[in-house]
Amino acid sequence: MMQQSACEAVGEKPHLHVLMTQMSLKAGIRKFGQKGSEAISKELRQLHDRKAMVPVQKSELSTEDKKKALRYLMFIKEKRDGAVKARGCADGRPQRQYTEKSDVSSPTVSLEAMMLSCCDAKEGRCKAVTDIPRAFMHADMNECIHMVMEGTVAEQVAKLEPKIYRKYIWHDKKGKPMLYVRLKKALYGTLQAALLFWQ
Repeated sequence: MMQQSACEAVGEKPHLHVLMTQMSLKAGIRKFGQKGSEAISKELRQLHDRKAMVPVQKSELSTEDKKKALRYLMFIKEKRDGAVKARGCADGRPQRQYTEKSDVSSPTVSLEAMMLSCCDAKEGRCKAVTDIPRAFMHADMNECIHMVMEGTVAEQVAKLEPKIYRKYIWHDKKGKPMLYVRLKKALYGTLQAALLFWQ
């Protein structure tokens, strides 16, 4: 016999409570303050240190380049140990309009290989799992992809290395700082990132 939940015992239907730990940049800074800002700087520092992007003057880009530029998205997350982490990615959705799926699909595991792995587990064989930090950024971008950073993110990038980035900052009609960059490394969110990493 299944045990009743506390809700069911008093005649109420149980509800699923979901804890959303990832939040937008604004909400993250509002909640975590200085810790949130430091997490953003750390994430952006990795982009710079790994030479994942090169700043580009707005005037050097064609109308088509600006239209195709991917937005850089940033989210803030509180980890289980209480540490605050920022995660950035490119918004690759616009690439679907002009990219063939076959050009960016990476091979997936075969059914046979997956079943053999299950057999290994059933037989009690040792298995190892590894994580490659910033995996996609180990792969060079094989085409010209531009990305636009906005607001707080653009300002934070300029603060990292003012001599390099400050002169590339421009402001939109509302006064929001903006920065165009060209991706040199595969960035999470771009459609071709998984294929480039696999290659």
